[in-house]
Amino acid sequence: MAMASLYRRVLPSPPAVEFASEEGKRLFAEALQSGTLQGFFNLISCFQTQSEPAFCGLASLSVVLNALAIDPGRQWKGPWRWFDESMLDCCEPLDKVKAEGITFGKLACLAHCAGAKVRSFRADQATIHDLRDHLVRCASSQDCHLIASYHRKPFKQTGTGHFSPIGGYHAGQDMALVLDVARFKYPPHWVPLPLLWEAMNTTDEATGLLRGFMLISRHTAAPSLLYTVSCRDGSWKSMAKYCMEDIPHLFKDESLDNVPSLLCHLVQSLPANAENLIKWVIEVRRKEEGGSSLSNEEKERVILKEIVLQQVRNTKLFWLIHELQYTKNPCCNCSYSSDDNSLARIAATVCCQGAALLTGNLASRDGFCCRETCFKCVQVDGDGHKTVITGTAVSGVNEQGVDMLLPISPLETSMCNSNLSKEAGKFPSRTDILTVLLLALHPSTWLGIENERLKTEFQSLVSTDDLPDDLKREILHLRRQLHYVKACKEETCEDPAPQSP
Repeated sequence: MAMASLYRRVLPSPPAVEFASEEGKRLFAEALQSGTLQGFFNLISCFQTQSEPAFCGLASLSVVLNALAIDPGRQWKGPWRWFDESMLDCCEPLDKVKAEGITFGKLACLAHCAGAKVRSFRADQATIHDLRDHLVRCASSQDCHLIASYHRKPFKQTGTGHFSPIGGYHAGQDMALVLDVARFKYPPHWVPLPLLWEAMNTTDEATGLLRGFMLISRHTAAPSLLYTVSCRDGSWKSMAKYCMEDIPHLFKDESLDNVPSLLCHLVQSLPANAENLIKWVIEVRRKEEGGSSLSNEEKERVILKEIVLQQVRNTKLFWLIHELQYTKNPCCNCSYSSDDNSLARIAATVCCQGAALLTGNLASRDGFCCRETCFKCVQVDGDGHKTVITGTAVSGVNEQGVDMLLPISPLETSMCNSNLSKEAGKFPSRTDILTVLLLALHPSTWLGIENERLKTEFQSLVSTDDLPDDLKREILHLRRQLHYVKACKEETCEDPAPQSP
């Protein structure tokens, strides 16, 4: 049976003006002359067509993140680090986005998780004059880009809600250049700004909230190196609830009169999926591409990760948590108290995820089975050796060799008599995760501790004031991520982000 198909649509004009038409070229030349197309060239250099009908939000964000030269900090394919739709799965599973698209709030949350600075405005939080002012500023610079969330109907186009970057502005005609990421459907086009505002001022039926626009720019601080908030499965919601809502209620227990008992109470109450909210970031590469050495760039990234890991291990909080989990303390009989086999388990999981990523088939990530993992040492010029976990993942008749570049933290000499296990001492562990989670929670979390002496003592343990700069940046980035995870959970994703204490 024959299957109906479509090759593009005719762009309704008016109201839109096709970018490649004579009038569109004239508008472009005049806007270029007036200086309101400065951001266009970076956007068009990184422009891509959305790979799925519902990926307009992911494609728009990929274009903008790459145009801003934000480093994702992990590989896309081969040795290359580059934002792609397949990597933007922090706030919503890709399969769900493929089926349903993504909401305005969750796209803003996703931009934050990817390391960008975001200011989002729903149509009831701004005016057309605000939109014009922000667009002029972004269009006149290369440091900020605007993504519009709008309904196609006011443009007389087929379809419903859509996302696209705005590439420029023509002040004389008051028109915006829409760089439509659905290039298989409509070409880039100019539209009157009042009409774009009308298209934004519509309700998204999925949330009952108005659409709007968001401004994406670079953070002055670098994103995280070793730890990141992960929302790749549904369990993050219960863990986010625990962090934001449940922890303050735990302090009503009057028996809490010292730091060990408070930490014990926190550890005992952790949800079973506690480790799923904050992940440690492992870089992966194809086994055949790595050879027996690390590149200078790989070496530098691993060393930075090791510095952060060692700085976590040097905190008093880490060792208090460690002692609770590795001594025979009867108050800490909980599922989170052991790191046994955690490295082997994580290595197998990352091996499968890395194989799916490197083969460009994320949908089949659960179909990969890790056949084996082992440790090997690779030479680093002038820096001895570094440890790499190497593994092979199999899916049907296909297999993919994967190298995982692993940071190692040498034990402090003063800690040599500790009962910290050899494995947990070297590699990022659950104890590290719990430590950075407590450090990253907003300072207001601890205000409910009734015992003033205990409150003061515990606040000093989780304070970021005296942390080394690398770890402090890591913790503050995680704190921003947690703020937007909470906002994303509530479908608000409002700005501003919480200020550092």
